[in-house]
Amino acid sequence: MGWNSWNKFQCNVSEDMIKGMADAVVKSGMKDAGYIYVNIDDCWQVSRDEKANIVVDPQRFPHGMKAVGDYIHSLGLKFGVYSDAGSQTCAGRPGGLGHEYQDAIQYAAWGVDYLKYDWCHTTTQDAKASYANIRAALDAAGRPIVLSICEWGTAKPWLWGKEVGGNLWRTTGDISDRWGGKEKWPDGSCCSNGVLAILDEQVGLQSYAGPGHWNDPDMLEVGNGGMTDTEYRSHFSLWATLAAPLIAGNDLRTMTPAIHDILTNKEVIAVDQDALGREGERVTKNGDAEVWAKQ
Repeated sequence: MGWNSWNKFQCNVSEDMIKGMADAVVKSGMKDAGYIYVNIDDCWQVSRDEKANIVVDPQRFPHGMKAVGDYIHSLGLKFGVYSDAGSQTCAGRPGGLGHEYQDAIQYAAWGVDYLKYDWCHTTTQDAKASYANIRAALDAAGRPIVLSICEWGTAKPWLWGKEVGGNLWRTTGDISDRWGGKEKWPDGSCCSNGVLAILDEQVGLQSYAGPGHWNDPDMLEVGNGGMTDTEYRSHFSLWATLAAPLIAGNDLRTMTPAIHDILTNKEVIAVDQDALGREGERVTKNGDAEVWAKQ
């Protein structure tokens, strides 16, 4: 459980914003509810130096990543960052290809606890081998780091994610802040995935999930404005039924009381975090009516 910057802020990340969000995790009671990771997504990196070390954006993060991580840790929270298995990240920043071990050492030195590893600009790379490589690099760096495989489900990572040391793996393309099914983007490409589209793609995957290795239907959109509070409540409850990682993606500093209540609902969180780790499944479908259940 935690928070990630992408769904709300995309590339508009900064040291001050991340620290403010970490403060909000604590002050809002979300830390007490179980949210412990504060994860910076894409756009924190700008280049590599003459030794090929990854360079943090000096304007947005003037004190560097270790200072940000130290602040997050001082609040009793954990620190996450983002990179990509390809030559570039999805936003065109330097990717990890060919620098996996060097980057892993840097992440460990910064005190990183969680790495989301994306799949843009990977051309002909083999997904399983690429993620096995970054897992080996993280292990060699000597710091326990959660590996989030963000491969969008293209190469069926539920079949091999646990084997290569992934802790969670995306099962679909990116989520959109809406309730419905798949819709094409304005340019005609496919596809924007609403909550129901994501849900449909979880059918049959429950046997691959369990403690320490989870199917990831993508981060939460709760509170980002594209759905009603009732739809957000259903979104959150369905993700809990799926035993999904609960990674909030809204502005915690300005969320309404209704959104706060959804994200901190103890009973729903208990369903998600049940120690058995069993993922819910669709037990009945009759047209548009479905019943999902979790043991």
